[in-house]
Parts: sequence; C-alpha cells; structure tokens
Amino acid sequence: MRLVQIHHPNDGRKVALVEEPNLRLIHNFTSIYKLAANAIENGGSLTKVIQENLSDTVLDYDAVYEGNSEWQLLPAFDHPTNVNDLMLAGTGLTHKASAENRQKMHEAEAESDLTDSMKIYFMGVEGGKPEKGNIGVQPEWFYKGNGSILKAHGEVLEIPAYGNDGGEEPEIAGIYLNDKNGKPWRIGFATANEFSDHVMERKNYLFLAPSKIRNCSIGPELVITDDFKAISGKVQVIRNGTTLWEKDIKTGETNMSHSLENLEYHHFKYQNHLIPHQAHIHFFGADAFSFGEGIALEQDDEMIVEWFDMGRGLRNKLRMPTDKEQNIKINKVS
Repeated sequence: MRLVQIHHPNDGRKVALVEEPNLRLIHNFTSIYKLAANAIENGGSLTKVIQENLSDTVLDYDAVYEGNSEWQLLPAFDHPTNVNDLMLAGTGLTHKASAENRQKMHEAEAESDLTDSMKIYFMGVEGGKPEKGNIGVQPEWFYKGNGSILKAHGEVLEIPAYGNDGGEEPEIAGIYLNDKNGKPWRIGFATANEFSDHVMERKNYLFLAPSKIRNCSIGPELVITDDFKAISGKVQVIRNGTTLWEKDIKTGETNMSHSLENLEYHHFKYQNHLIPHQAHIHFFGADAFSFGEGIALEQDDEMIVEWFDMGRGLRNKLRMPTDKEQNIKINKVS
C-alpha cells in the first residue's frame, strides 16, 4: 500500500492512496502524520484506518506527478504544523560502495591502510547484524536538520551560499512517529535523495557534520511495508535532456552491513529522540553517488532516484547559489 500527500490552492492538503494510474483521496485526514497518529491511538492498524476512510474521488496521478495539475505533490511525510517536531537524521557507511567512496576521498590523509571510514564499515560487517534481541555495534550517525529542509518530488534542491558543492545521495528513508508515551512506531519507507556537500566533506572528514546540513527530498510515495530485505533501483543525472550519468543501486539488509533493527535501536536509544508525538525521517545510507565517480553537478541538472518496489521515482533539479556568503549580525539584548 502506498500513500501520497498533495495540496490544492483551494481545497488545501489531502492524503491519497495510490491506485495506478490514479490517486484516491482519503477522507478526514490532511496529513499522513495525523493518519498514523490516529492508527497508533486505535491499535496500530494504519491499513484499517485508510480503508475505512477511502472516498470516491480519484485524480489522474500522471498529471499530478508531472506537475500538470492544480494538485501539487508534497513530501511523502512531514509534520503538518511544526517543523521543529520533525527530526531528519541518518546513518552512513552502511553500504560497501559508500565506504569505498569515502575511503578514496580520505585515503591521502590516512596513516594506515584503512581510513577511519572504512574501519567503521568493517565494524558493521563484523557486528552490525547481531542475533535477534542482541545489540550490535553502532553505525556512523549524522544529524540532517528539521522539517524546514524537506523538499518534495519536483522541487529544486539548492546549494547554499556557504556550500562548496551539492550532490545526490540515492537512499531509502524510514518514517517514524512517537506515540503519546514516546514509543517509536515505524510507519513505512520512502524514496529519498539525502543530498550532501561532498566537496566540503572531502576537505576534512571532521566536516562531515556540516556537509550534511542541507535540504533534501523524499517521495513521492510513502510505502507501508515491513519488507526491507533486498531492494534494487537506479539513479540518474540528466543534463540538458541527456543522461549524463546513471548507476544501478541496491539497498536493504541483504546489501548493508547493519540490520534494520540495529540501525533503529542506535537512533532511538537516545532519550531526546523519544519525545512524545515527535516524528523522525531516518536515511539508511547510499550505495552510489555521482560525486564518487568524478561528476560535478551543474545548474538545472536533474537527479532521479528510483527504487523498483517503492512506487514512482523521485525527481529534483539542482539550483546553484545565487548570492555570495555573507556574515550574520547577531543582535544583543541589554
């Protein structure tokens, strides 16, 4: 089962069920956040709440997806009222290809045969998939931002004036909501472009943290499933209507050095991630990205991420910075 969030200039926000080639509107809920919260409060069956509130109104999905409708796609999940109640974070070095790319970026600085990045990856290989009920080794973890940085399918991803670069990171994100007692519930998964500043990170691996604080995109669909074993897809960069670069990609537990359960534990073990009614979008790492193969993105390049079992692909164009970096005046109280 797959859901989208959409907006109309007159009718406002709606949630819709994907019934290819159509979208069927869902009554009584204006966000997946509220839909999921209702399901959690009433026993945990999101599918049941959806079925009980399906309307007879259907929309042409092609028109919405291509931007030829008054209905506009929103991110596949967000917090409908407060961006500060949505945390975006992720785990890196969970895929071998990602670790190898990071190894190449930092090997000139390494004093041993393996950089710290590759050491963390192999720690995951050895201890990232513990027996059920046990706690495995922790992954690399990073903070991405709050809900204000989240973009939808079709929106631009922008390099800020203080950025050095911007590049796609094709991923799948887990979508979570804490209940009134702070217990986390997984709602589903969404296609994601985590989008990072790899040039800044390459300067020094200690710049990983600021290189991640950028806008990003998820969608267009949220997939309600527990299957995260083996997922294949494709990532592309389109320039002036022609494919500049493309790569087959793989993710899911079969292709990762950590189990989903272990990654989830190491995110939600922190008490400040268990605030009641707090929502989380968590990126699970990338298998390939164009920067690792020497591609520098340019203005209006289109990044396409498609996972074959995750509904329609996610498309975003790149916007280069238009202003120069300027200092910020800090006001003082007296």
